Amino acid sequence: MTPQERYKKLKQHLSEENPVLLDVIKYYEILDKVARKNGFLDPEDTYTAHISWWPLISILGTFSSGKSTFINQYLGIKAQSTGNQAVDDKFTVICYGSGEDVTTLPGLALDADPRFPFYNISEEVEKVDAGEGSRVNLYLQLKTVRSEAVKGKIIIDSPGFDADSQRDAILRITSHIIDMSDLVLIFFDARHPEPGAMRDTLEHLVGAAVNHRDANKILYILNQIDTTAKEDNLEDVIGSWQRALSQQGLVAGNFFAIYSEDAKVQIEDEAQAERLKRKRDEDLKEITDRMDKVGIERAYRITKALEDFAKEIKDEKFPMLKKALRKWSERVVIVDLVLFGVLFAAIALLELQFGFVQTLSSSPISSAVSLLVLAAVLLFLHFKVRNFVGKRVYRKLEAQDHAVATAFKHNTRWWYPLARARFSGWIGLSQKRLEGVIAESKKAIQRLNDQFVSPSGSHMNERNHTETK
Repeated sequence: MTPQERYKKLKQHLSEENPVLLDVIKYYEILDKVARKNGFLDPEDTYTAHISWWPLISILGTFSSGKSTFINQYLGIKAQSTGNQAVDDKFTVICYGSGEDVTTLPGLALDADPRFPFYNISEEVEKVDAGEGSRVNLYLQLKTVRSEAVKGKIIIDSPGFDADSQRDAILRITSHIIDMSDLVLIFFDARHPEPGAMRDTLEHLVGAAVNHRDANKILYILNQIDTTAKEDNLEDVIGSWQRALSQQGLVAGNFFAIYSEDAKVQIEDEAQAERLKRKRDEDLKEITDRMDKVGIERAYRITKALEDFAKEIKDEKFPMLKKALRKWSERVVIVDLVLFGVLFAAIALLELQFGFVQTLSSSPISSAVSLLVLAAVLLFLHFKVRNFVGKRVYRKLEAQDHAVATAFKHNTRWWYPLARARFSGWIGLSQKRLEGVIAESKKAIQRLNDQFVSPSGSHMNERNHTETK
């Protein structure tokens, strides 16, 4: 699917759902044009493909942490198998279907469909695990369920994490869905008495998420606390897990403790049982409220992502590119001067010894030919130097930022004059266009506020809120 086709489909979808996001699409197009023109974005790529345009909830966790039970209860349908052992080793994408039965489709259905967050994920898997990209069915599956709870949104259930058997492909997919999701629920099994023993798993699940630019969308859930609370103090159990999580850098965040009502353990102390239930009900309500309102969060996240993408290019990638181009041009000039100096010194030496120049300029034709040959040699040396120095700078950039390295290569093509790298006014013009995109993204946030917020209590805002629902 080309970027133009993707824009068209998104506009059709958003025109029926949210006009504010329809306006935002126009500025994603401008962002794409600026990025492509400067080499940060592949001609067939688009920043709209780097986020999910459908509300997306990802559920990650360790084996036996109760993820599948939680999903089934939320859906009101038994869509996922449950058990104390690993019952599924694939990422399962769950969405609404019109059929009465739960239907399971292969991962290829996701990899080939741009409406889903795993579109072309096989290419990402192939990058980190050669040969595995063609085996995408081993990692993904799609399930359709007839449940009102999942209407208008997508839920992803991850395979249970076992630190001893992680594969690069699984880790790549996990990082991908954390980036794409509007809400991420990370489950832990409270029945493990020593959370420190799960340090490797915690490092991956929490460490990869805690530094995410939108950490507020990640909820950490300690599940099945009824089992441990029966024997230990509830606050001690929660405190132990919070300390384990803090060792991975989580010093603050959304931390919850729940259990399944259907599989709860009987606690003889009625006061303790009541306190546990109250804690569970409060936390579960907050979790499900966030899940139910993920569409609103998604609208804000898409708009904020536009600003973030533009700021990243303007404030980080362009300065890196500008610095690299200046370094490249300075080194090319220095090496050119050295080589040209050596060449002219050699010519001067030949002239002193053999009258080389005088011989070559003995007639107009031989003079012209000599000048052409000299110019060709100088050009040949210059472009050799450009290419040699460019490759060295490119390799260093590639290790830091692939997009900037690609932009550097794009802006050092042979037909671009060296002076363009020194006097990069064109970067300033592109940055001004990005400033316009950033300003429009802020206005779009204000228009979203008008849909959901009404400090004055105006009826118009109330009507907009109702229509949005």
